[in-house]
Amino acid sequence: MTELHDPAAFRAALGIWLDEHDLTPPPDHSLAGHVRQFARVQRALYDAGWSRYGWPEHAGGLGGPAILRAIVGEEVVGRRLAEPGPYSMLEVLAPTMIDYAPADLAAEMVPKLLSGEEQWCQGFSEPGSGSDLASLTTRAEQRGDKWVVNGQKVWTSFAQYSHRCILLTRTGAAETPDHDALTAFFVDLDSPGITVRPLQTMHGVDEFCEVYFDDVEVDTGRMLGQPGDGWQLAMDLLPYERSTCFWQRIAYLYSRFDALIGEVKSLGQVVDSDMGEAYLALHTLRCRSRATQHRLADGHKLGPDTSIDKVLLAGAEQQLYDTARDLLAGTIELDDTEWRTEFLYSRAATIYGGTAEVQRNIIARRLLDLGKE
Repeated sequence: MTELHDPAAFRAALGIWLDEHDLTPPPDHSLAGHVRQFARVQRALYDAGWSRYGWPEHAGGLGGPAILRAIVGEEVVGRRLAEPGPYSMLEVLAPTMIDYAPADLAAEMVPKLLSGEEQWCQGFSEPGSGSDLASLTTRAEQRGDKWVVNGQKVWTSFAQYSHRCILLTRTGAAETPDHDALTAFFVDLDSPGITVRPLQTMHGVDEFCEVYFDDVEVDTGRMLGQPGDGWQLAMDLLPYERSTCFWQRIAYLYSRFDALIGEVKSLGQVVDSDMGEAYLALHTLRCRSRATQHRLADGHKLGPDTSIDKVLLAGAEQQLYDTARDLLAGTIELDDTEWRTEFLYSRAATIYGGTAEVQRNIIARRLLDLGKE
């Protein structure tokens, strides 16, 4: 099926397949329902081969450019067959496993994620160590052929539904420079000593969790990379949050934009300049993200330039929901609808995945060479 490595042919064939297979979500709009539906969709896509394209063969994939993965995400989420939240973990964590895990571990585990058999989460942020990741305090100490982990993570998305966690810890001596003291592990979340506590946010969904590690034993073979590679792993992982992962988030926002147009027209209102500005923000974001997808597909290493993508996403998402608030009078404030939930969630767009302030600092210092002042 080499012809399917062509993005246009791939999209056309995938669209036909999706039209012929009913993956309509059930009427369960809870977070648990979204996770179950994502697993169902992934199973179907995996069995048919679609979710294996764009992934290397040595990790259970069928090869082809990474942009094929972005197309799958865009089509699935754009059709509202799966929500973007659970989908994002796949696009962030599977590449990290492929790049850093021992080859046999990646070959065993990545297909479990691609097929929906498992859900994984990312254990990076801590109380007091969010944007300043190098200051984290969760510690792993080597004892024989095991590493023993103690500490706490927070804002860990979907941890309550996850089977594994890519966990960032401190392993170096106290006098070791911060960046050189971090090491990542692939941890089973059913290990003794792990406690997961969901956190309900203001939009009424417990997507985020606190995760506690009390003398949790991890095999040496579950280390990702070498001791001290954790900072580089984190720097390599974060751009994935802003590349193929974004493609399906953008598709979701476009679907909500279309829904907003429909509601505005049903109220007899005229689609005005506010809608045009929201569309322009979305289109600018998609054009930028498309360029990022093609750089990734051409084998380029993603880096600080993806901070531009993150700033554009946050701005477009908040502008879309600000427009919905302005045009659907009282809906956000008075009605318990999807618009209210999503408007509240959009307030976090300038925080999750790296705050807007930090992203602008990265752009200023690392791309524009403006220095620290």
